[in-house]
Amino acid sequence: MARWHPPGPWSRPEAARVLTDADVPAALAVCALDPVGSVLAASRIVEATRLSHSGGQVWGFPAQGPLLAICWAGANLVPVVPVGGAEHAEALDAFAALARRFGRRASSIVGERAAALGLWDRLAQYWPAARDVRDDQPSLMIDRAPQVEPDPLVRRSVPAELPLVLPACVRMFVEEVGYSPVAAGGNAYAERVRGLITSGRSFVRLAGGVPAPSLPNGDRDPLAAVALPERTVAFKAELGAVTSAVAQVQGVWVDPQLRGRRLSESGMAAVVEITRREIAPVVSLYVNAYNERALATYRRVGFEQVGTFATVLF
Repeated sequence: MARWHPPGPWSRPEAARVLTDADVPAALAVCALDPVGSVLAASRIVEATRLSHSGGQVWGFPAQGPLLAICWAGANLVPVVPVGGAEHAEALDAFAALARRFGRRASSIVGERAAALGLWDRLAQYWPAARDVRDDQPSLMIDRAPQVEPDPLVRRSVPAELPLVLPACVRMFVEEVGYSPVAAGGNAYAERVRGLITSGRSFVRLAGGVPAPSLPNGDRDPLAAVALPERTVAFKAELGAVTSAVAQVQGVWVDPQLRGRRLSESGMAAVVEITRREIAPVVSLYVNAYNERALATYRRVGFEQVGTFATVLF
């Protein structure tokens, strides 16, 4: 991590510092105090140690002595501050000072609610206004078999399916965030999706064989069939962050014409089953509290709330 833009000679002493490769074990030890809450930061640290260009930094608090808190600073600003009381505030003060010095490069601040909102409170008067503040996002996890039957047609997507998966990812992103990730041109988002596919972290269920919803009497409604091409993505999800202990699901989406068929329930059950069997023993995600339908779906699958996240979008 020493290649991650260390402070120049002009910098003044700080309460936090930019970490180096030698600090990786200590940084991951901080994350291990809350594996579910810190999975995004921990996964970015692990990825960065494997790449020649990390695209981010890790900040550590305090600047001297054993680490008590860390913050991933890349496309997202992700504070991991497990300490309490005065040290919690001091860590956020220190990370805010570094964030002001380096300038805003992140598209969001995301993490455990007290840390994410506390960091934003310290930056709001210095950075441009947030586009949205989502301050109540239940953090859910499951560490056992799902409670509903997995969809047998959910599987990992393959590289040849990028032309199918990418449009579905863009549609999900627009619904969730409010703008297109490819509107400004460039291929960074497409490469991100391609990377998820090639690493086995993209799951799909194509439209062929999607069941029609049940009528009140339990019969299938033959008029409810939707004429979608069989090569259309009906359900998708990705593992946006992965460690050896936890895999965090992101980007859950069902084609609007196929909603109401409980594809998200059986699809998420399949994702949980495959992920726990082949990737990590715990599956997590976070969702906006106002999205009651999604929360109900995840709880039916067997997810339980273990914390609360917040996200500040720029």
